[in-house]
Amino acid sequence: MDLTDQQLIRQLVNDFLQHPLRENVLSASLFSQDFSKLEVEKAAAQPPFPASCSTMTLKELAIKPLAEQLVIAYATLVERHAWVQYLPERELAHLILILRKTTQGWKIVLAHLPQPCLSELNKHIAQLSKHNRQLTLANQQLIETLAEQQQIETALRESEKLFRTLTENSVDAVWKLDADYRFTYISPSDEKRRGFPAAEVLGHHVFEMLDEPGINAVVAAKVAREEAQRKGESITDRSFEAKLKCKDGSWTWGEVIYNPEFDEQGEVTGFYGTSREISERKQMQDQVHQLAFYDPLTQLPNRHLLNDRLNQALATSKRKQSYGALLFLDLDNFKPINDSHGHLAGDSLLIKVAQRLSSCMREVDTVARFGGDEFIVILNELSADYAQAQQHAFQVANKIRLAIAERYQLDVTYDDQTSKYIEHSCTASIGIAMFMGQTISMDDLLRNADAAMYQAKEAGRNAIKFFQPPEQLLP
Repeated sequence: MDLTDQQLIRQLVNDFLQHPLRENVLSASLFSQDFSKLEVEKAAAQPPFPASCSTMTLKELAIKPLAEQLVIAYATLVERHAWVQYLPERELAHLILILRKTTQGWKIVLAHLPQPCLSELNKHIAQLSKHNRQLTLANQQLIETLAEQQQIETALRESEKLFRTLTENSVDAVWKLDADYRFTYISPSDEKRRGFPAAEVLGHHVFEMLDEPGINAVVAAKVAREEAQRKGESITDRSFEAKLKCKDGSWTWGEVIYNPEFDEQGEVTGFYGTSREISERKQMQDQVHQLAFYDPLTQLPNRHLLNDRLNQALATSKRKQSYGALLFLDLDNFKPINDSHGHLAGDSLLIKVAQRLSSCMREVDTVARFGGDEFIVILNELSADYAQAQQHAFQVANKIRLAIAERYQLDVTYDDQTSKYIEHSCTASIGIAMFMGQTISMDDLLRNADAAMYQAKEAGRNAIKFFQPPEQLLP
């Protein structure tokens, strides 16, 4: 038997190995004509190699002649798993083949695989199939987990994108603090409003950007939150208004709204919130307050604020058991300047009088415009002794009288933009009503001071008169 025959026999064995793994029939081209039908049926009924995901490979082949044109071949078979490439090859069986050389070439006469080897092969294939199913399931779960992770990552990126879009384009400044009240994040809108880049804010304490009332509000909120925690209560959406420091040294009004962040143990880990620019709103509020409680010409308190201040003065007098005084002033010769130089000149005079009155007052006292050329002064906490209190009230009234009597120099600009320099002399008649506690109503007190003022007018003007108090006010 030459080398060519050996190569042909090897090829025939390889074809035989591959064919039964894919089909349950035996190709006639591989077998001799005397391969009986019964033997074919046996082979078909029990194919030597069950179909699986593995590949049967010829490792070694020994060929031995039996007679002329007849040989026996001993084949050592190994298996390689198609899906699990890292598994090493394993020797599974020894195949015995008898081949005859015919006019059509070498043909198989007999094929035999020992049953024990076949059982071992089937068992091994079953184990590999089981592992394959487990790996397939694990792979599917991994694919699903990866897909879910990708969805989560995508959602997280979208969430972060939305957060940055909202915060970086928000008119309000969005920020976060750690538990020590130091900035860990602040949105770009803060720089647009206050001028500080984020790099100059991060790591800095929040107190550095607040005025004193704002700092006090944060401290008060901290105390309230800790007290609520001790009671098992929660406080959210804290807010306050404060002035916020700008990089150029100026201050801007802001409304601060914030909430604390807690860990699983209920401990505060930081704070988050917003700061909103409210300077325009505060200005409008101040303007409304000014119009509601102050005279637009002299900027002194009007009657509404006077009533509040007088009520406070009566309450303070009662609480401290000290006398107070209400002074009613009326300018003596105000009408001539209006008649001679117009109401703008009169307004200019009233402004000057208001300034001189204010310069004579203590911080605890109040001066208000009552109407026209009439003014009210409230003197608080004079003395518990009536005589001393009366003497103090007279000294203040006389100081006011002398200040008002000084000559006025007025520069008046009229509607047609013409200007006029005016010198004018003006005096005031002053009536004083003393009070102790809330033994008299505000209306009665005003009437008493008004009556005393008319007595000063009748006494020749530029004078001071006391209203004779009821018996209960006498010492």
